[in-house]
Parts: sequence; structure tokens; C-alpha cells
Amino acid sequence: MDKVVVIGGSGFMGSHTSDALSSRGYHVTIYDSVQSPWLRQDQEMIIGDVLDQSLLNSVLDGAKYVYHYAGIADIAEAKVRPFDTINLNIIGTTKVLEAAVKAGVQRIIYASTMYVYSPYGSFYRASKQAAETIIEAYHEEFDLEYTLLRYGSLYGPRAQEWNGLKRYVTQLVNNEKLDYWGTGKERREYIHAIDAARLSVDVLDKRHMNKAITVTGQQVLRSDEMIDLLFEIIGKKRKVNYISSDIHSGHYVSTPYRYTPKQAKKLVPDEFIDLGEGILELVEELHKNID
Repeated sequence: MDKVVVIGGSGFMGSHTSDALSSRGYHVTIYDSVQSPWLRQDQEMIIGDVLDQSLLNSVLDGAKYVYHYAGIADIAEAKVRPFDTINLNIIGTTKVLEAAVKAGVQRIIYASTMYVYSPYGSFYRASKQAAETIIEAYHEEFDLEYTLLRYGSLYGPRAQEWNGLKRYVTQLVNNEKLDYWGTGKERREYIHAIDAARLSVDVLDKRHMNKAITVTGQQVLRSDEMIDLLFEIIGKKRKVNYISSDIHSGHYVSTPYRYTPKQAKKLVPDEFIDLGEGILELVEELHKNID
């Protein structure tokens, strides 16, 4: 049974990907600074810091693959914590790469973002662009294979409070109205975390080695359309407060494509969880937590 280490495996996408790996027969070790609330009986948990080189060296020993999800992923948090973002997202990634080379890891799979294409995203985007470049350099110098996963708009159970759809559903359930930062014309390609996790394991196929993969869904919605869907599903009268948004919000409007990093293939699920069903799932999860 091949050993796979998921760094940051206690979080949103890290935990879903860990589950997908376990379901396919891999021996999964989750390495995170906090205990995973979703740890399965067939998974191992090790508490540790992404900056702890010695512990990383030990944990990665014997691993065939390493998934790297750790770091600051909230654009708003990254804007006010630039040093920590650079330290965790860039230096932390470099320490993971050092440990991977030392352990003879076959491939590292790095959780990146669509924002690498964009002038938006502030320090979060900059840290992901830098980390991708460093990963490519480690491949050139040490033959460490890699796959870059550039995720689109993720949603689903276990999402952080700052996650877009999670935040909107929470507002509607608690306040019966929505404060929306933007114009309603923004476009996003939504993909459920479970679908994204399945694709994140599919990339272990050799044809995705040393490639950048864009992981998005097939459901493209303008924000106004998504808002209408939310109110209809939750059964509330539409009440939206649009708050003026500009480039300083850190988010792109219609498309992130401005910069040209390593060319990526696009990977979308053939079968996927419908957005409406996924929103219902979020509502049920929120009610369950309230109860």
C-alpha cells in the first residue's frame, strides 16, 4: 500500500482529498498543526508545523506522494498578514520540497489557485506564483516530479467561514438577507469539494506529471444568478445589499486570466454534484451546527 502524506489535511480541501485517497486504497498520513475533526480510522494523524524541517523529514520518510495544502488561503487574511503569508506559503513550501527530496518522494502535488493567472489576489496570489516557480526549479535541479492543482471556486461541507458560498448561505439562514461585495456581474466556475477531491487523486496518473492542472466545474454562473438560486433554495424573499467593490477587494470579476504562468490543462468532472444540491447540503450542515 503506497504511503501518501497530505500536509494541511485537516482543512477543507485537504480533508476531502485525504478521504478520496483513502477510498482508493492509499495509506494516508495527515500532517497538520491542528487535529482533523474528520479523521478516518484508516488514516494516521501527525500534529506538526509546516515550518518544522526536522519533523517534516521524518513524516515524509517512505512516502510515495505528498499533497501540500498548508498555508494561508484566505485573500483577506493574506492582505493583512503579508509576512506570515510569505513565511507559510513560500518558506513552508520550500521546507516541504527539501523534505521531499531528502525522502526520495516520487511526486509532490501542490494546491495552487486560478489567481496565479491574475493581477488580483494580493499577497495570496504572489505567494502561490512564487511557490509554483520554486517547485518547477526543484524539478529542474533535483528531478522532483510535481503536479500543480489550480483550483477554481470551491464549495461544499467543511468549508471555512470565509468561503464564498458558505458565507452567503450563513448570512441568508441567520439574517434572511445578503450583503454582497460586488456588482452581481462577477462570473465563477463552481466545483463541489468532493468532485475536486476526486480529480485531485485522478492527477496521479502519469500523464499529469510535471503539469499544471486547472480544476474547475462545468457550472459557470454570474453572481446574480447564484444569488437568485440561493434565495430560491432557502425560500426567502430576495433582499440583497450590493456593496461597491473595486480592485482593492482582491478578487477578479469575470476572469483571472491576465498573467501567463506555466500553461495548464483543464480538468472537469464528467459527473458532478449539482450546485443546487450542494447549496442544500451547506444549508443542512449549517442548521445541524446551530442545533
